[in-house]
Amino acid sequence: MQDLGNTQYFKVQTEPENTGVKVILSTVYEALTEKGYDPVNQIVGYIMSGDPTYITSHKSARSLIMRVERDEIVEELLTEYIRHNQWHA
Repeated sequence: MQDLGNTQYFKVQTEPENTGVKVILSTVYEALTEKGYDPVNQIVGYIMSGDPTYITSHKSARSLIMRVERDEIVEELLTEYIRHNQWHA
């Protein structure tokens, strides 16, 4: 049985500033918007399930998003959210 009194440490090895992830998310967001989808719902569906069919193939968005790991996407989104809300670690 796990000891739930301790916190596990998780560290993702990423490229500097995740510039690739930013570009990919921007392209995917734009492609989903152009096709009339709610990009937030579709990206969340992809992150939660890993099913690439949540992402349109328009502008090669599906193949682009599959180039990065889902945990890298979550890390980028959380980092930007924290930066935008001026939270300090």
